[in-house]
Amino acid sequence: MVGKKTIFLSACEASGDIHCANLIKAIQVELPDAQFVGIGGPHMKEAGCKIIQNPLSRAAMGHNSFAEIGYFWKLLQRIKAYFKDNKPDMLVVCDSPSFNFHVAKAAKKFSMKTFFYVAPQLWAWAPWRIKKLRKCCDKIACILPFEQEWFNSRGMDAEFIGNPLLEDRAQQIEKSKKSFDGYEPAKAKIALMPGSRKAEINAMWPAMQEVAMMFKEVSPEIAFTTVALNDETKSKLQSSQLAGFECEYSVDSVVETSEASDFALTTSGSACLEIASAGCPMVIMYHTNKILWHLVGRWLIQTKFLSLVNILAHKELVPEFMPYFKSPRQVYETAVELAGNPEKLKQTSSDLVDLTLPLAQKNAPETAAKMIVVML
Repeated sequence: MVGKKTIFLSACEASGDIHCANLIKAIQVELPDAQFVGIGGPHMKEAGCKIIQNPLSRAAMGHNSFAEIGYFWKLLQRIKAYFKDNKPDMLVVCDSPSFNFHVAKAAKKFSMKTFFYVAPQLWAWAPWRIKKLRKCCDKIACILPFEQEWFNSRGMDAEFIGNPLLEDRAQQIEKSKKSFDGYEPAKAKIALMPGSRKAEINAMWPAMQEVAMMFKEVSPEIAFTTVALNDETKSKLQSSQLAGFECEYSVDSVVETSEASDFALTTSGSACLEIASAGCPMVIMYHTNKILWHLVGRWLIQTKFLSLVNILAHKELVPEFMPYFKSPRQVYETAVELAGNPEKLKQTSSDLVDLTLPLAQKNAPETAAKMIVVML
C-alpha cells in the first residue's frame, strides 16, 4: 500500500488547470488520502488542490512571454521555497514547458519524482532539449500517438495515454461526421474561436471579425457564434467588438458550438482537436511578430505543418495560416472557397473524425493516475 502522499501540480494555462483538475479526481479514486497543492486555477481548487498562486492570467506564447519573465521568475522562487519547506513526494507538471522545465529541475534538487502530464512538443521546435528533459523528468504522458515512440527512442520513459480533451468521447465522435445535406453556403453557421490567452485575443479577435464581416458583405444571412473560455473572456471579447460586427456568444462550448456549426475559424491550439472531433471543417490562423518569425521562429520549427490537425494528418487537411502577416483578406478568400464547397466540407468532416477517433480510445486522467500511483 502507498502511504499518505503529497503531490505538487504546476499548471500555468487554462487548459492545464482543467487537465490537472480531472487528473486529481482520477488520483483520488486510486489514492483517497492523497493531498494536492500547487499553482493553477479554479478547476484545480474545486477538485481539492490547495492553490498557492494562480498564474493563468499571465499565460503567453512566443515573443509575448518576454513581458512575463519577471512574474514567472518570482513564482519559481516561491515554488522552490515551498519545496524546501514542505518536501512534497511528487511533482506533476502540465504543459507550459518553458516554465515547467525549471520547476521540474528544482524538484529534482529535492529528490522529488517528476511526471510530465502532456509531453512537451520537443519534436516540433526543440529536439536538442531532450537532454535537459532526461535530467528533470522521470516519466512522460503523451497525448499524441507518435510521441511515445519519439521519446522512448531518445531514452525517455514515455507512454501514450490518450488525449485529455477527448476522453470518453469515442461514441460521440463516431457520430460527428457532417453530411451537409441541405447546406446553403449563403446561410452558413460559422464558429469563431479566438483563443484564451490575452495576447491571442488581442492579435486574432480583430482579424477574425474582419473576416466575418467580409462574409456578411456577400451573404448577410450567415450567422456567427463566438466561443469564449469563460465569462471574463466573453466580456473582453464583447468590449472589443468592432463596429458593424454581430454575433452570438457562447462560453466554454468549443465542442457543442462546433457540432452546431458548418465551419470554424480558429486560432491555433489544442481547441483545433476539439473542433476536429466534432467533425467541423476549419481554417486555422495565427499572427506573430514578422521580424522575430523570420529571425528565429522559422528556423526553430521542425515540422512541415504547425497545427496539430495537419501534423497528425501528415498533410494539409485543413488550411492553416501560421503565421500570417498580411491582410486578413487572404484568410477570407481561402475560407469562403472552402465554405462554398459542400462536397469538400463533407469529406473534410469525415477525415477529421477519422483522425481524432483514435485519440479518444483511452481515458487520459485514469491512465495517468495509475502511472502516478505506480511511481509513488
